Amino acid sequence: MKIDFTGVHWMLATPFNDDEGIDAESIPRLVQHAKQAGCRGVVTLGVTGEAPRLADRERSMVAEAVIDSADGMPVTVGATAASTHVAAARCLEAQAMGAAAVMVAAPPMAKTNLPALFTHYRRIADAVDLPIVVQDYPQTTGVDMPPEFIAELADSVPSVRYLKLEDPPTPSKISAIRDLVGDKVAIFGGLGGVYLLNELSRGAAGAMTGFAYPEILVKVWRLMAEGDEAGAQKTFYRHLPLILFEAQEGIGLGIRKAALHRRGLISTPKVRHPGAQASEAT
Repeated sequence: MKIDFTGVHWMLATPFNDDEGIDAESIPRLVQHAKQAGCRGVVTLGVTGEAPRLADRERSMVAEAVIDSADGMPVTVGATAASTHVAAARCLEAQAMGAAAVMVAAPPMAKTNLPALFTHYRRIADAVDLPIVVQDYPQTTGVDMPPEFIAELADSVPSVRYLKLEDPPTPSKISAIRDLVGDKVAIFGGLGGVYLLNELSRGAAGAMTGFAYPEILVKVWRLMAEGDEAGAQKTFYRHLPLILFEAQEGIGLGIRKAALHRRGLISTPKVRHPGAQASEAT
């Protein structure tokens, strides 16, 4: 059955206890809030989820808990890894758990070695039957994906159906990609929703991001989808200071978790060391 991914997919933070162990009890609260907010799905084990700071057994525990809590809501599982072999294995595990899609960013590699990156995605697609969300986030991967490369992936690897675009300026890159591939790949914004309004006006299908107030992003997307651009602008710009405050370099995740904690969605605002916590002054 084909799943309509259009809309907002909330990138879930991984909740921790004060001792930095996994706070499994908070995971259902996060998923339930995504449903109440009107999100189309959730994404786990991304950068927001501190996936690189999790042990393999913890990754499996978190993914399983999210999928169990989702009760049919589409779950995209992050499967980025430093090798193609491990990324494919993580995708297969996510598929066995019941994930709706997998999200894969570029592994550590020479940023100009696009043939190897193409093979990386093709081999993952050969190994798994799920749709692939390509995460284009050079700030964290160090790898640039030109629009022409993304178009080649879309033309040659049918499983590549979605792009999580986090390579600013995102609006102009959306236009460049859509000029090459049309609607063959659905493009989702990220980066905390900072560019959401302009991304939607350029043809983005929605957002995959972890802003602590997803209901705001959902409202902006819905208003744009209904053709009420003035209403979408009013909502977006009213909340943009909060979006930008959370998007601060270095402490953004700490701010996001502090907000989620104040909302009663996670038990502590803990970010795993050496991640930065939000200070009381902040």
